[in-house]
Amino acid sequence: MVEFSENDTPVFDEVMEVLKRHPDFEYLRLKDEEMLPVPGLEIYPDRRKIYRGRKEINLTVKEYDLFYLLVVNQGHVLTYHQIYEKVWGQDSLGNENNTIKCHIRNLREKLYAALPDASFTIRCEREVGYCFELNP
Repeated sequence: MVEFSENDTPVFDEVMEVLKRHPDFEYLRLKDEEMLPVPGLEIYPDRRKIYRGRKEINLTVKEYDLFYLLVVNQGHVLTYHQIYEKVWGQDSLGNENNTIKCHIRNLREKLYAALPDASFTIRCEREVGYCFELNP
């Protein structure tokens, strides 16, 4: 419950009058943002942000998309083909492996710099793809 002081009453009354004059005004409730937990990290998909504690880990759009895709498919090896189609939104032509490897390298550098004692790994399945795994 929200409480108002006497000083707030005129402002509140004014807001209510404006709302009454605009019956088509739509009340939108901001939903509670879901957080995707990863040990040591907090991922906020709605904001496309990743934090270590209160410090944001700055990722490029592709790095974020790549990490998010791997995390939500935790424990499953995603092929280069699957990764490219999901992250880049294009059909794979078969020569995208180096692009993905480069983005994974940059992603690992940023994540492990922010979280040197990470309890997860982005494992390479040679000639197949990548897998996000929690360390035992």
